[in-house]
Amino acid sequence: MENREIRADYDDQSIVVYQAYSPAIALPAVAAQRFVPPFKAERMTWIKPSFLWMMYRCGYARKEGQEHVLAVRITREGFDWAVSQAVESNAQVKGKPAVRVQWDPERGLRHEPLPHRSIQIGLAREASDMYVNEWTVSITDVTALAREVHAAVRAGDDEAARALLPVERPYAVSER
Repeated sequence: MENREIRADYDDQSIVVYQAYSPAIALPAVAAQRFVPPFKAERMTWIKPSFLWMMYRCGYARKEGQEHVLAVRITREGFDWAVSQAVESNAQVKGKPAVRVQWDPERGLRHEPLPHRSIQIGLAREASDMYVNEWTVSITDVTALAREVHAAVRAGDDEAARALLPVERPYAVSER
């Protein structure tokens, strides 16, 4: 079995997940502290509790359409529900599940694969609606942090880059 572990920034009530969007979606979401149009709740949206996996996915906020990295603090109850409902993204199931999960190699500062796998959770239909309307506690634009970490990496100062990273620790899904 592959080494799968959810690592995240969390407290007793909430957990941080990351998403990257264009300014057209990110800026209104930060201003409203919830996802608003042009965000489309009817489309599957993928959340990632790993900051470095998000950096790999968005190229440290440099990829087109992913220029803003959002730290979305959601309820642990919502996150745990999503994980408990998830179907592996490669599984053949009847109908379209509301929650998909993928386990991809975790990434390091230079996007190198690490020996453990990191979770991504795809939310559709009712799960996406609950994410947007019930689970979201706060939305913070962490693009400046992403770029600061990237600058330290480009300068060869891995120690400084690591010092900037959010503290992520193993997360156990609750049986609430």
